[in-house]
Amino acid sequence: MARVIIGMDPHKRSATIEVIDGREKVLARGRYGTDSDGYRAMLATGRRYPHRVWAVEGCNGIGRHVVQRLVADGETVVDVPAKLSARARVFATGQGRKTDPVDAHSVAVVALRTTGLRQVAVDDSTVALRLMVDRRDWLGRARTDTVNRLHALLLDLVAGGAKKHLTAPQARTILATVRPRDLVGRTRRQLAAELITELAVIDKRIKLADQALAELIAATGSRLQQLHGIGPSNAARLLGDIGDIARFASRNHFASWNGTAPLDASSGDQHRHRLSRAGNRRINRALHIMAVVQLRHETEGRAYFRRKLAAGKTPMEAMRCLKRRLSDVVYRQMVADARKASPGGQSGASLTSSAADPTPTVDSSDKPQPGLTGRAYAPFSAVAEPTTAAEADPTSAPKPAAVQPLIRTTKPTRSTTLTSDSRTTTARPRKVSSPKG
Repeated sequence: MARVIIGMDPHKRSATIEVIDGREKVLARGRYGTDSDGYRAMLATGRRYPHRVWAVEGCNGIGRHVVQRLVADGETVVDVPAKLSARARVFATGQGRKTDPVDAHSVAVVALRTTGLRQVAVDDSTVALRLMVDRRDWLGRARTDTVNRLHALLLDLVAGGAKKHLTAPQARTILATVRPRDLVGRTRRQLAAELITELAVIDKRIKLADQALAELIAATGSRLQQLHGIGPSNAARLLGDIGDIARFASRNHFASWNGTAPLDASSGDQHRHRLSRAGNRRINRALHIMAVVQLRHETEGRAYFRRKLAAGKTPMEAMRCLKRRLSDVVYRQMVADARKASPGGQSGASLTSSAADPTPTVDSSDKPQPGLTGRAYAPFSAVAEPTTAAEADPTSAPKPAAVQPLIRTTKPTRSTTLTSDSRTTTARPRKVSSPKG
């Protein structure tokens, strides 16, 4: 039997599937629950076709719980991006209405006609990193919220309030000097004491989360933390969200995916690039933190930033250029780590990546940094050595010969004038009258 595609539109408690063959003929369809009984019935329906491929929309979102069960049962599953299925749904019948059967059919058609879709694999260490760094980010936000509420109470209890960067022991010392006698003051002090206890618990959890992240990163063998401006949290974010770096064909694809590649906004003789707001914003934030840290110290990134300012860039434009360069630095480091982990391997597209996003495709922002097109440049930590005497001493290099123009212009012998009619414009010779007498 020929291969069939089983398209699925997953939800939290149900999943709608449609089975099509190579000619898009519908062989079966149905709606099943995601509980144990519904899943077994859906799996039995799919296993009636020996050569099958499951195509699921949202493998890293709402469909993750179903997809991981299918992969664990030995099924082949590919991830269909929602953008592609939405485009296929436009050409479907029914005035493009979005229903579960229509979505399942669109997913199946996309999987049938599209090459290079990411094959889903069993969750690996990168998923554990992503879960832990999400937990660490949540703890950081919880601490900020707790400190802000504590500041609001201390401002009413202590004249001038407390300092900006406040720890639990410092807040406890300040609160010990306050002895309000009225009901409102005692209530404020009680709430402040509870917040200090919560802050101490959150700080302890943050410390444990940092230790767990450090252990997971050490197990991967990554050297991202050797780059200036990348700590355990950002290293875990990069490793967890990126996954297999080999799925990016080049540094330009990686920059387009993380949103640091500029968008061409040129018009006429004005050549300019604007900020790209697309891409993975969490990775973009990690690169932004890396850039800010480098600007605070005497680093090569800070020197690069100053050179951009001297070239006439605004501070925001210089920051964008720095983030674009740091994206290349991170890409090279992750490629080097991947080659070290698997000696003799060949980098290329991977269909078994467990990264957070599908295999990236070329986008309008998939361009090198402006001004660097067509030439390689040295990273921050390397300087190219001169290879010729002319490069070592530019003043001794011979001057290039004058370039002859490619177009030769001649002076017209007779003057012309432009005349136009309702259809086109042509040039006609004008008669020159000779003086009389």
